[in-house]
Amino acid sequence: MKFGTKAIHAGVEPDPTTGAIMTPIYQTSTYVQKSPGDHKGYEYSRTHNPTRTQLQNALAALENGKHGLCFASGMAAVDAIIKMLKPGDEVISTNDLYGGSYRIFTKIFQNYGIKFHFTNMQDLDNVEKLINRNTKMIWAETPTNPLLNIIDIKGYAAMTKKHDLLLVADNTFATPYLQTPLDMGADIVMHSLTKYMGGHSDVVMGAVVVKDDELADKLAFIQNSCGGTPGPQDCFLVLRGLKTLHLRMERHCQNGRKVAEYLKNHPKVGKVFWPGFEEHANHAIAKEQMRDFGGMVSFELKGDKVEDATRVLEKLKLFALAESLGGVESLCGHPATMTHASIPSAERLKAGLSDSLIRLSVGVEDAEDLLADLEQAIG
Repeated sequence: MKFGTKAIHAGVEPDPTTGAIMTPIYQTSTYVQKSPGDHKGYEYSRTHNPTRTQLQNALAALENGKHGLCFASGMAAVDAIIKMLKPGDEVISTNDLYGGSYRIFTKIFQNYGIKFHFTNMQDLDNVEKLINRNTKMIWAETPTNPLLNIIDIKGYAAMTKKHDLLLVADNTFATPYLQTPLDMGADIVMHSLTKYMGGHSDVVMGAVVVKDDELADKLAFIQNSCGGTPGPQDCFLVLRGLKTLHLRMERHCQNGRKVAEYLKNHPKVGKVFWPGFEEHANHAIAKEQMRDFGGMVSFELKGDKVEDATRVLEKLKLFALAESLGGVESLCGHPATMTHASIPSAERLKAGLSDSLIRLSVGVEDAEDLLADLEQAIG
């Protein structure tokens, strides 16, 4: 099946009891058994729930994986993946990582003896130099949040196979509509389903997709044992969102391109971060591993003054100033004080994330209205 057909049909079956074409919300915590241990595959909803099962199957199909596992948030998915490690293990990740991932790595898991290295992952040599006998995982976020840097998934897949490491790809910004990291050699794909996959800013959820049975068993054990699972209502909402993922992503990409090109040509705008520009450092890799370049755009104003950026953010009307991204509505944010505030200022600046950077999640409204909003705010 082509992607649009998979988004609507793959992994989902009509309800066997009634024939309902949409997956019902199985709002139950427990299931009656015929005899001790003799049940219909469901015992307790922390372990399995029919609504969640359909969503997990759909996600596995979209990512060309075999096993999908859903969690109560994207951070709960990150938590489960790192819990496969033990004290003394080391992880290498990018130095322009999402602030929530950086926080859980450094403020939670580092306390339990797991060491994290952050470096510029656009250069594979930077990472290979950090690999030692304790390294167990490389964590790739591509495109990165919020600088839209591109990490070479195939290149890192070859490296991790060579050193017998796990490669995790955070596919939140791209979604499987734009890229499927498992096909490029990644071992684990994770998502904040809150963003593009849900797509309507009405649900918080995370997911992990893998091909390997052993990895799936480990993650499912953690999922059940630690209990960070979503409820059936939330699973229903994400299932609904997936059915229009291809339509929404196509429009996000179209609008993202128009906004990026508008900002690039604006006399008051300095740097624009968007992987679709030919001068982007890893544009060639983005073009190879992505179907299109997405709906996320970040930029700095000329002069790079925080007060100027604040003034623009306060004046924007259609672009709502809010956390998160990937909804049908356009959002704007200030990473230094919002999504990435947990990263020390010196580390942010070292990675190229200035205090005046503005991040846009370009929605699916009419592009002309979005450009007019930017024009009245920037001047």
